Amino acid sequence: MIPASVGHQCPDCVREGQRGQRTTVTAFGSDARLGGQGYVTKALIGINILMLLAKVVFGGGAGSFFGGGWGGLLGGSTKVDEWGGMIGSQPGFACVNSSGARVMCQIDVIADGEGYRFVTSMFLHSGLLHLALNMWALWVVGRVIEQAIGPARFLSLYMVAGLGGSLSVYLFNGPGYTVGASGAIFGLFAALFILLRRVGRDSSGLLSLIVINIVFTFAVPGISIAGHLGGLFTGALAALGIAYAPQKNRTAIQYGSLGLLLVIIAGIALFRSASITPTA
Repeated sequence: MIPASVGHQCPDCVREGQRGQRTTVTAFGSDARLGGQGYVTKALIGINILMLLAKVVFGGGAGSFFGGGWGGLLGGSTKVDEWGGMIGSQPGFACVNSSGARVMCQIDVIADGEGYRFVTSMFLHSGLLHLALNMWALWVVGRVIEQAIGPARFLSLYMVAGLGGSLSVYLFNGPGYTVGASGAIFGLFAALFILLRRVGRDSSGLLSLIVINIVFTFAVPGISIAGHLGGLFTGALAALGIAYAPQKNRTAIQYGSLGLLLVIIAGIALFRSASITPTA
């Protein structure tokens, strides 16, 4: 028997009563019960932790946790970072072609078939502090958004924002590699701001947090400005499609807008790769 407000009920009675209850739908068309446990947020945090552990096993031992900037708290570069980090490519490298003439060219590993870096770089971190800061932000913001828009929309939003950050690194950074979930998390900041505005909630505190993080991005050396701003911009676009989709055909429009962003990101990356002048 299951305790009830008055007496007890049998399990079959409880199940029958639950079938007759109406599903609570959020302002964005999601079943409110689906995202309440934060399973996608927890899974993303777990993947990021596992990737850092992979650095220890395959990349360089304790140096994966310590040995970098900020007194060693940012960790060190490993083979895993070099394998999976996002690498930008800028024109202007001087090369010599087969005929001996000097030409302008650039080395581009993405164009050479390493497009997987768009995804792997989102789950790699330089060390414990880097991971802890990003995962704390993901835990705080991710669960709120997941409950509001549902697990599937939340995962799609997270990935699109992260890929947007990777694309920005590809377009605007040099040949050094970049790692971290910060692009996706900046996208979540922008998304939560838009979702709060859509339902008429106070968003001033979150806006202050976004501004502080942007200032921090520009003020601290070594932080990927392109990755952060690219994720912020892409996350905002993705959230607009989710928050302001009309009620009629809302789900199709929401996923359609996310799919369109994904196609645009892939299209820009492919166009950029095709326009690269390879080294001689």
